[in-house]
Amino acid sequence: MYLGIDIGTSSLKAVLIDGAQRIVGSRTVSLDVSRPHAGWSEQDPESWWQACQAVLDGLAAYHRSELAAVKGIGLSGQMHGATLLDEADAVLRPCILWNDGRSAAEAAEISAVSERVTGNIAMPGFTAPKLMWVKNHEPEVFAKVRTVLLPKDYVRLMLTGDKASDMSDSAGTLWLETARRAWSDEMLALTEMDRSQMPDLYEGSAATGTLTSELASRWGMSGSVVVAGGGGDNAASACGVGAVAAGTGFISIGTSGVIFVTADRYRGNPAGAVHAFCHAVPGTWHQMGVALSSAGSLDWLANVLNASAGDLVDALGERPTGPSSILFLPYLSGERTPHNDVAIRGAFVGLDQADGRRELTQAVLEGVAFAFKDCLDVLTMPLADPRRLIAVGGGSRSRYWLSVIATVLGLPIAVPEDGDFGAAFGAARLGLVAAEDADPFAVCAPPAIREVIEPIGELAEAYGAAHAAYCDLYPAIKEAMPR
Repeated sequence: MYLGIDIGTSSLKAVLIDGAQRIVGSRTVSLDVSRPHAGWSEQDPESWWQACQAVLDGLAAYHRSELAAVKGIGLSGQMHGATLLDEADAVLRPCILWNDGRSAAEAAEISAVSERVTGNIAMPGFTAPKLMWVKNHEPEVFAKVRTVLLPKDYVRLMLTGDKASDMSDSAGTLWLETARRAWSDEMLALTEMDRSQMPDLYEGSAATGTLTSELASRWGMSGSVVVAGGGGDNAASACGVGAVAAGTGFISIGTSGVIFVTADRYRGNPAGAVHAFCHAVPGTWHQMGVALSSAGSLDWLANVLNASAGDLVDALGERPTGPSSILFLPYLSGERTPHNDVAIRGAFVGLDQADGRRELTQAVLEGVAFAFKDCLDVLTMPLADPRRLIAVGGGSRSRYWLSVIATVLGLPIAVPEDGDFGAAFGAARLGLVAAEDADPFAVCAPPAIREVIEPIGELAEAYGAAHAAYCDLYPAIKEAMPR
């Protein structure tokens, strides 16, 4: 048996799989986010550990014998979070999360060096600018920092007593020289940090330590339980859907949207606000484009209209007939790829008195598809085009939406058979690899595919024209926004 634990922003989830990678059990506990000021986003690291214990206690209650047979644990987690520990490993302040924008000035200060060293623009959500903000605004806290850990790696510390991280998650700190898969002394010095404050680095499929005997006894486990390096949430999700070979990838239609493409070598494209990170499997990298409000845009519209998102989408049917006359810019929380603009905000353009729920819903779904197209266009500059993308996330349940996205992207979208192929499942796979010294590329195989949604050829030209009009709107909306 093997266990995957994913430390998300809104919940912590554990998945238990057997040797054939069948899911035996799973459990989820909700997490709260604190927003003490506009643009801030924080969590108490202790809440992750309490949630971790709760999910494993729950699995032990219903799957005692299976949990007792666990040989390997993999970890996945939300990226970029700054968990600051003192010399006694006590938490110094709440963790500053990935969607916290307070360090915009600090990010701008180091971005030129970051682009050269890491291949990534320094964005406020990344870890290194957050430490600069702490240095500038909470110097008494900064002076006490002895270790900086990412969220999943704090949970690792609680599980094993070890300070370790994997390459994929560490790449999102901006302290990693991504091409060499090693800490960068130049980036650390730029933020007045050094290697002594960083955890040891491992590949995501390698063993970093073992579960403490006390915790193993608590959950009825015997023998040595290996804990794998694991991965950042998107790299772990890629392991879950089998996107580990060069040219494979997935599209995640969740609260935010992600297009993820795997590469066999490091390639950066900071000019396009692309994330160029290490993968969670050895000798592999990936590029990622992020749209900050994907299914989140649909949820926003559903809340405004006092309707369910499912009902809004179902009313459109299964197959689009062409683009809407309304354009929607899904910049409700700013945008990452390709604009790196935390201040931009969304808009409807072209509204008519005859327009209602159906028209607004169609425009929102198309606006998100156009945002994905923007991501794909900058990802494919230095990469071979992917042949298809596997769809994951809540939005992938809509055949209509997938048809729109496939047509806009000009790529087939593969829909897996029913199952859980998310970050926790990918983490469990990495736990299996570490425990059994297995081949990660063999273990992280693609799932069985239920259906492949092909682009609608006769609509490609119309959607291409609509996307071009959408692209023209960004500079106009930016210029019109209040200063």
